[in-house]
Amino acid sequence: MKIILMFILLFQAAAFMSCEKELMEYEGREGVYFAVQHGDSNRSPESWPYQPYTNVDFVRIGLEEVEIPIKIAITGPVKDYDRVFFVDVNPDSTTAILHQHYEAIAREWVIPARAVSTTVKVRLKRTPDLEEEPKTLGLRLTGSDDLALAFPEWDAIPSLDGGATVEEFDASLHTLRINDIMVEPEIWRGTIRNGNLESGLFGAFTRKKMEFLIENLDLTYEDFASEESMPLARSLLIGSDASKILIERYNAGDPILEDDGRLMFIGSVPWTSYIGVPWVPGP
Repeated sequence: MKIILMFILLFQAAAFMSCEKELMEYEGREGVYFAVQHGDSNRSPESWPYQPYTNVDFVRIGLEEVEIPIKIAITGPVKDYDRVFFVDVNPDSTTAILHQHYEAIAREWVIPARAVSTTVKVRLKRTPDLEEEPKTLGLRLTGSDDLALAFPEWDAIPSLDGGATVEEFDASLHTLRINDIMVEPEIWRGTIRNGNLESGLFGAFTRKKMEFLIENLDLTYEDFASEESMPLARSLLIGSDASKILIERYNAGDPILEDDGRLMFIGSVPWTSYIGVPWVPGP
C-alpha cells in the first residue's frame, strides 16, 4: 500500500510541475518587426526568405497608383486586446517626395486583439521621373508601451532558401524601391544589325514601342517575360497585327515615330529604320 501511495504522490508532483511549466509566461521580448517575404516565383512562398526591401516596379504593375501591403508581425504571446505600435518615414533611406511619389502614411497602427500580425498599407504614385531615376521610401518601426522592437538584428533563417537571401539586417527598418524603368524583357524577337539597322520581328526594343503594343494589342509587359507566355507563334501574330496598324497610320499621314524621329519598326512594315536617323516625309 505504501508503494502504491508513493507512486501516486510522485505522479501528482510530476503533473503539477508539467502544468506549471505550461503556464510559464513568455520570457522573450514582446515586440514588432517587418515580416516581408519574397523570393523565387518558381518556389513555394513558404520557402521565401525575409527581406529588408520591397521592389515596386510600375512597369510590371501597370497602374498610376498602387497600394503596397507591408506585413508587420509580433513576437511573444497573443493578447486579447489591441496593441499600438508606430511607423515613421526614415529620412536616412528616403529619396521619394511626399505627395509626389507617395501619400502620407498613418503613424499609429495596432496589432488587433488575438492577432499575430497586421498589414501597413502604403500608397505610391507613378510619376514621369521614375522612368529615369528610381526612388526609395524608407520605413521605420517605433516601439510603444505595448510593444518593443523585436529584431534590430535579424539573422536569416537557413530553411527559408527560396530566393535571394540577406544574411543580416535590421528588421525594424524596411525600404520600398520604387521605379518605372522599362528594360528589354526576357523575350524580345528583334535586334540591331550593323549600321544601327533595326532587324528581326520587333526590331530594337524601346519603351515607346512596348507602350504601343500594350495600348493597341491588349498586351502587358509581363507577357514578354517567358517563352510560356510569349511563344514564337504568338510573337508572329503580334508582329502581323502591329505592322498593319503602323502601315494604316502611315498611309493616313499620321505615322508613329520613335523618340529620335524614325518610323516605328515592327513586323512586315515596308520601310527600313536606322536608329538615330529621323524619317523625312516625301513631297
